[in-house]
Amino acid sequence: MSIEGYPALALNADFRPLSYFPLSLWSWQDALKAVFSDRVAVISEYDRYAHSPSQQFRLPSVIALKEYIPMNRHPAFTRFNVFLRDGFGCQYCGTTFPAENLTFDHVVPRSRGGRTTWENVVTACSPCNLAKGNKMPKKSGMVPFRAPERPTCFTLQENGRAFPPNFLHESWRDFLYWDSELEA
Repeated sequence: MSIEGYPALALNADFRPLSYFPLSLWSWQDALKAVFSDRVAVISEYDRYAHSPSQQFRLPSVIALKEYIPMNRHPAFTRFNVFLRDGFGCQYCGTTFPAENLTFDHVVPRSRGGRTTWENVVTACSPCNLAKGNKMPKKSGMVPFRAPERPTCFTLQENGRAFPPNFLHESWRDFLYWDSELEA
């Protein structure tokens, strides 16, 4: 694997990832810059090195910020965050899909005065979205499994933990799943 394939898991000062979905990964270059500017502490390293003309440096695999960055209280209203809030599951049929196969639905259709807000938008698959159309939930017989609500950043972070990325280095596991059962 080339040196490019060695990102560092970036943790806040409380040793929690800055974000779970997408996972807070920094390139090896950004991680080394932060180490040399004394903004982060190296928690774990790879057995790989970056070389300068006169030195070599072990690549960090886990870094932690030295100063705590508070999480935003209110997450941005984005299509992706709606999907994450709803666990990438259609709120009408309950089936889980990849993000590219999802859309969102206005519970109260815009044609009937519904607004594009956290409290009126849910994740839907295309067939359910087409079936509901611009009808009200009771008239269409399609009521969301969960009433839509504004999530907290903490809720989105917790939901994101359920969707691990394709690659997890073993040095990251202690920081990603600290509530998992420990082996005796």
